[in-house]
Amino acid sequence: MKRLLALTTAIAIALPFTPAAADSPDSPGSQGAGDPYFPLQGNGGYDARHYDLTLDYDPGTRVLKGTATISARSTQALSRFNLDLSKTLTVASVTVDGTAARFTHEGDELAVSPASAIAAGKPFTVAVAYAGKPTHIVDPDGSKEGWIRTPDGVFNANEPEGAKSWYPGNHHLTDKAGYRFTVTVPSDRVAVANGSLVSQNTAMGRTTYVWVAKEPMASYLTTVSIGDFTLTDTTVGGLRTIVAVDPEHAAAAKNLAQRHGPVLAYFSGLFGPYPFSTTGAIVDNAPGVGYALESQTRPIYPKVPDEVLLSHELAHQWFGDAVTPERWKDIWLNEGFATYAEWMWADKRGATPLSTAFSRAYARTADDRFWQIPPADPGNAKQLFKDAVYVRGAMTLHVLRKEVGDKAFFTILRTWVAHHKYGNASTADFVALSKKISGKPLDALFDAWLVKPGKPAL
Repeated sequence: MKRLLALTTAIAIALPFTPAAADSPDSPGSQGAGDPYFPLQGNGGYDARHYDLTLDYDPGTRVLKGTATISARSTQALSRFNLDLSKTLTVASVTVDGTAARFTHEGDELAVSPASAIAAGKPFTVAVAYAGKPTHIVDPDGSKEGWIRTPDGVFNANEPEGAKSWYPGNHHLTDKAGYRFTVTVPSDRVAVANGSLVSQNTAMGRTTYVWVAKEPMASYLTTVSIGDFTLTDTTVGGLRTIVAVDPEHAAAAKNLAQRHGPVLAYFSGLFGPYPFSTTGAIVDNAPGVGYALESQTRPIYPKVPDEVLLSHELAHQWFGDAVTPERWKDIWLNEGFATYAEWMWADKRGATPLSTAFSRAYARTADDRFWQIPPADPGNAKQLFKDAVYVRGAMTLHVLRKEVGDKAFFTILRTWVAHHKYGNASTADFVALSKKISGKPLDALFDAWLVKPGKPAL
């Protein structure tokens, strides 16, 4: 469902500009990536390869100053291309390959016209200097996302559109990239991001943190969270585990890093090796947020997670983070898989048998709204995170497991991750893989559980 935003008058800066040669046709990249649920999310004409984000934030004034340097490659000839960026931020300058470029900023679309047209298949670098007081975005379902201010900083969770609230980019989930975050904050605050902390330096009352996320990442999985955190950096189960905790939750979170080890070991045995070089968590004091998010390598929580929530967000590191859907309608590939993993972990530790979790879900009466939302296409952006996507998605996997047997089922899951790691895949891809590995005609099963409204028969 398209989000309608008020457009303001375009603001352009006067810069030296050399238009494309007369014999070169106008070839702008598209304003969106073509996702039916978010038509203007992402952009066409180029592939972002790496983001170098240099950010300076003052929680007192709430002013963010940033420079985003994006390394990309054109996928067509480009006379103009777009970046997604909220209008709450003011762009001071844009360069392409070091040369000043013209730009306009209408709504949440930053349109950039390079001094010379970019040929198809060419690498280029765009640098955007900007500043302002970023604020959160309200999702179609009414929840907050993006740059969510807290009393001591920022709770930063970006699914599905929040990334544009604090940096420019190609923000559709199909354009994954590597990241480097250089974040300067007052020295009584800590800035936490994805990946590995590679340096931390303090001067004149301000501290600069540098984080590097080397594995490709969709922008909705990025985070730069800022607060009065206690930061611990340890090794658990052979894996670097970085945890940031708000003082309000210090007592309850004292063994949080160690709790990661058994869950990740169990899931690695089921799904294949953990797909990233670090893990960890951000636990903020944000009671009004109401949800956690599987930010890559560093899920963010508004309170200390219990075993259910911890296992759910860690399972997402395989399903959603390493393998990301091609379109938002395929979100069950994230949420259904993470919910089923959560069920399996509860069964493993003796809390709730897997059969009981399934039976409780199936006990809903046939007239329950739950059965009217097909997980493979919940219908619109407002319904992306409905219970049916999570639970009916998990039920689909349980029924598939019963149909094909454990050996084939876990071969399917491990192959899914191995074949699509750091990329994107669709529901159709999962159905095809399941049929290929099991050797069974599974169309009727998937049709009943994923596609058709109504309660399937057992």
